[in-house]
Amino acid sequence: MADAQARDEVVRFTSDLIRIDTTNRGGGDCRERPAAEYAAALLAETGLEPTLLERTPGRTNVVARIEGSDPSAEALLVHGHLDVVPAEAADWSVHPFSGEIRDGVVWGRGAVDMKNMDAMILAVVRAWAREGVRPRRDVVVAFTADEEASAEDGSGFLADEHPHLFEGCTEGVGESGAFTFHDGGGREIYPIAAGERGTGWLKLTARGRAGHGSKVNRENAVTRLSAAITRIGEHEWPLRLTPTVRAALTELAALYGLEARLDDVDALLDKLGPAARLVEATVRNSANPTMLEAGYKINVIPGEAVAYVDGRYLPGGEDEFRATLDELTGPDVDWEFQHHTVALQAPLDSPTYARMRAAVEEFAPGGHVVPYCMSGGTDAKQFSRLGITGYGFAPLRLPEGLDYQALFHGVDERVPVEALHFGVDVLDRFLRTA
Repeated sequence: MADAQARDEVVRFTSDLIRIDTTNRGGGDCRERPAAEYAAALLAETGLEPTLLERTPGRTNVVARIEGSDPSAEALLVHGHLDVVPAEAADWSVHPFSGEIRDGVVWGRGAVDMKNMDAMILAVVRAWAREGVRPRRDVVVAFTADEEASAEDGSGFLADEHPHLFEGCTEGVGESGAFTFHDGGGREIYPIAAGERGTGWLKLTARGRAGHGSKVNRENAVTRLSAAITRIGEHEWPLRLTPTVRAALTELAALYGLEARLDDVDALLDKLGPAARLVEATVRNSANPTMLEAGYKINVIPGEAVAYVDGRYLPGGEDEFRATLDELTGPDVDWEFQHHTVALQAPLDSPTYARMRAAVEEFAPGGHVVPYCMSGGTDAKQFSRLGITGYGFAPLRLPEGLDYQALFHGVDERVPVEALHFGVDVLDRFLRTA
C-alpha cells in the first residue's frame, strides 16, 4: 500500500494537472509544455533525469527511466498522455479547468482521461524515492503529447525519432483498464485491456458533373456520396471474435452462471445485461459516418462532395474492413485513410497480466477481473512499433452510479478522491511486483 504522502500527492497532482489547460483541438492546436514541465520537475525532485522532447514547439513529451534491480530483466513502459479534449465551460457544473475538489471528488477535464493516471505515476515514483524502492525491472515513464489527435507530436514522434529511450521495453501499461464496472446486480467487474481495435478514419470523395440546380443531373456528386454513406451506415458487419473477446465472454458467462455459447454471441450478450457493454462494441468491425461537406449555393450542383467516417477494425480484421469499404463505396466514390493505426492484441497468459489481476484483487477482494478489448485506441498503438506489447491498466475503484465510460470526453468529468487512493495503491503494488 502506498504511503499517506503518496495518497495526498495523487489528489493534488490530479488537481494541479487539470488546472493546466492542455486542450487538444486537433490540427496542432495544443500546448502541452506547461504540464510536461510540471511533471518533469516532480520527477527531477526524486533524482531522476527526465528528458523533454518536442517535434513541434510547445508539444512536449517527458521520458525518464528508473533503473531496476535485475539488469537481465526486460524493461516495462508506463505511459500517460498530457493532452485533453475540449470542454465548454457553460455546460459544466464547475469550470472544467478548475481542478476543484468538492465533497471528496476532483472535478475537471482530464480527471479520468487521463491526468489521474499521470498523477498516480508521479505519486508512485516519488513514494519509491522516499522509501528507496527499486523495481525488479527497469521502468520507463513517459508522459506524451497529442494522444487525443494523431499522436504525431507525441508517442508517434517518440517511437520514430527516439526509440533508444525505450531500449529493452517489451511491455507497456497505459489507459484504460482496471476500473470498476457496476453491473447493477451488486457485482464489481474490473476489465483489464488486452487489445484495441484499429483506427481507420476515412475521407470519402464523390465526384460528378457540376451544374445548375434546376437541370436534370444523373452525375450528382451529392447523390452519389449520400448513397455510399447510407450503405456504410446501414451495413451489418459480421461477427468476428478475437482471442481477447472470446476470453472476456467466457469469463463473464461463468460469472453469471451461463453457458458460454459463442456460436450465438448476440443471445449471450442479451443474457449478460449491462455487462454486455464491456464487449458489444468489439465483436465486429464498425464504420460510422460523422461529417459531410458539399456545395456552396442552393441552386448549384457541386462537382465534388466529401464525407468522413470513423472506422474501427478488430485485430486481424483490416483486410476485411478495406474490402468491405471498397464494396460499399462503389465505383463513383473514392476513399482514403485520413488516420490509420493498427489493431492490437496482448497475451492473457503472461506474468504481467497475472500480476495486474493480482494487484486489483488484493485491493478489491470482492471484485471480478476480466479481460477486454478497447473499442477505441491509445498510445499503445504507436509504442507497438517498437515491439512493445500494450495493456490498459489505469486502476480506479468507483462508486455505483458513476459511469466511468460515460465520463470519457463527457460533461462534468470527475474522479473520487478514494478512487485515486485505490489507483495509487494498486499501481504501486503492480509495479513493485512486475
